[in-house]
Amino acid sequence: MGNIGVKELLLILLIILVLFGARKIPELAKSLANGIKEFRKASKESDEDKQ
Repeated sequence: MGNIGVKELLLILLIILVLFGARKIPELAKSLANGIKEFRKASKESDEDKQ
């Protein structure tokens, strides 16, 4: 229990495609990548401040 198989992953991707449409997915991926980049930058700065 708790393992995500190929079928479940494809189902999740299909639901995302239906909800957001094919045109919105690249925009969502770009904003997610920017968020991750900002988070890593902030956590790196926080680690440098502690030293």
